[in-house]
Amino acid sequence: MSTTEHLLSREVPGALMKVTAPFAEPLDMGSVRLRNRFVSAPMERNYCEVDGTMTDEYIAYLARRAEGGAALIFTEASYVRADGKGRIRQMGVDVDERIPGIKKMADAIHAHGALVGVELNHGGRTAQGSVSGFVPVAPTPIPCLVVGGEMPEQLDGDDIEHIIECFGEAAARCQQAGVDVISLHGGHGYLIHQFLSPAYNHRDDEWADPTLFVNKVIASVHEHAPGITLGLRFSAFEGIDGGLDAETTRSRIDAIDTDRLDFLDVSAGNYEAGQWIIQPGEWSRGLLAPYSEQYQRDFDIPVGVAGRITSPEIAAQIIESGQANFVSMARTLHADPDFPNRAVDGGRYRPCIACNYCIDSLAAGPIPCSVNPWVGRELDQPTKPADATVRVAVIGAGPSGMAAARDLALAGHRVDLYDERPSLGGDFALASKLHEYPEYGRIVDWYLAELAELGVQCHTSTRADAALLANSDFDAIVLAAGGHGPVTDLPGAQTRTVRDVREFLVSGDPAPEAITIFGADREAAAVADDLLQKGTQVVMIGPQETIAHDVGRRGKIVLLPRLAASENLTTYLSSIVTKVDADRVTISTGGVLSEVDAPGELLISQGVEPRSELLAELRSLAPRLGVHAVGDASGDGGSIHAALVTAADVAVAITAAAAARQEVHA
Repeated sequence: MSTTEHLLSREVPGALMKVTAPFAEPLDMGSVRLRNRFVSAPMERNYCEVDGTMTDEYIAYLARRAEGGAALIFTEASYVRADGKGRIRQMGVDVDERIPGIKKMADAIHAHGALVGVELNHGGRTAQGSVSGFVPVAPTPIPCLVVGGEMPEQLDGDDIEHIIECFGEAAARCQQAGVDVISLHGGHGYLIHQFLSPAYNHRDDEWADPTLFVNKVIASVHEHAPGITLGLRFSAFEGIDGGLDAETTRSRIDAIDTDRLDFLDVSAGNYEAGQWIIQPGEWSRGLLAPYSEQYQRDFDIPVGVAGRITSPEIAAQIIESGQANFVSMARTLHADPDFPNRAVDGGRYRPCIACNYCIDSLAAGPIPCSVNPWVGRELDQPTKPADATVRVAVIGAGPSGMAAARDLALAGHRVDLYDERPSLGGDFALASKLHEYPEYGRIVDWYLAELAELGVQCHTSTRADAALLANSDFDAIVLAAGGHGPVTDLPGAQTRTVRDVREFLVSGDPAPEAITIFGADREAAAVADDLLQKGTQVVMIGPQETIAHDVGRRGKIVLLPRLAASENLTTYLSSIVTKVDADRVTISTGGVLSEVDAPGELLISQGVEPRSELLAELRSLAPRLGVHAVGDASGDGGSIHAALVTAADVAVAITAAAAARQEVHA
């Protein structure tokens, strides 16, 4: 019996009695009833039109989360006035023209039995003119350096009152469109939070009162949208010097008109402490629940909490222990919309690995998901089995290979998966052993279970080539053999052990006393960090100007300070190794040569090149549905997201070609 099944059943004398798990219980909230305790939390996604209008793609995304069993589906922090817009394609509720799209979205979510929520927001100092087209405004003119540092204008009394009115009018639009629940974003460093915080509200007029603004917003919403269920999301603490700590936040909440609210939703952090808004994977699951407990205990309205709630066990523990009445989940449901249904029925779910690739993609446009290639592409996702089944060989069992094998088998095809290593998972499985990536192993385990259930024939410790496959009559071949480090020819390399960083991880060698790494990219940083935790002295030499330049800000928000604080790390950036000696190397920094101490073996971390040597050989077999390269083997790797997307698309292409009985010459 699985742990989740144990939550759902308890043995009693003479019988196995089913007991409803705490997260499966309904919950009354204001004028609505949630069918369970799972709330799809507000999450900015950049899925709207540039003017903030709802799109069919976004509706499909949200409807899929409703179909997956969540009780309440929030869209995202939605701007109530145009100068409060913080994202390129953020949802707007600022004008009446938004109403038809919101109504279409609400109808789609209601069709799956879920409630619809919208979080009202104004970015204040965090909104930038480059996005909104307006000068940002704030209680006090303090720039937000994290997002660009544009100096905001200080709001005067009339403008403050106008924004308050905008909150109310936005709530009325939502109510007219069929939205069930309104949440006011009072956390994460946005405008309401800025008025609450001593770090950002330095006023000396009536608006120096930290709760006056939010209380007037609450009143405005009640006036414009009477009867709608209304709550407040807030940060239990800011996480910065001079900001709101947990004790001061509690005093603020005590001064808010919570008797006019129907729920509270507890989060943490602000833009200057973004690690508390979107927590890294190396932090504990459910880490904010202790902060929500006092609110659940002391207030007579439902209280929710967010923060790394990534398993049914954590959700059940939080609710059963009285730390919260419901759980707010963003990334977890982003990765697997079916998580609520799987939690209730004890099934397997696709885990979020807390890599923060989604959040780090916000500045560029619509956000993806590292582990789910269909996020944001729900309208294109296959939902039916293949019309014609075929036999497919997949060579390489890293993420792209496992994903291709799973998707093909899910469509009904017969799949053989080959890998030369004794276990599946490829380089990603190696990365899951590193200190920075403790959650990565969960997605590898998920794929292993999926492949086993779908009957994929896995051939480990098997080097597949044309000779091996020649007599097996495969209709299609997928090459997912990954990549390897580029060949380096460094003078003096024979004086010591020199190998690619991936070779070091494959070896499983224990942490050495000292090591030198040539490279400062993602892989170099992760390996250095792991070895530093184990006491290794590390010298890092990289041509990059910064460490982990190829990782987003949130993805390295705790890594970089930790590296900077390590006494055992010596770095030489904007530098290349030109010569190797036994315990020293010559480096060139801006054309200036110097010799530096470089103890231990030399690991090379200079990116990855496709392992494509098999491609021509496999094509000579001329399988009728072609040979398809995916992931690093195709040059479309670089991230697990890119690898999984290429794998998913190839699986769809093979299925379509089989249905059309089409020969593919590739």
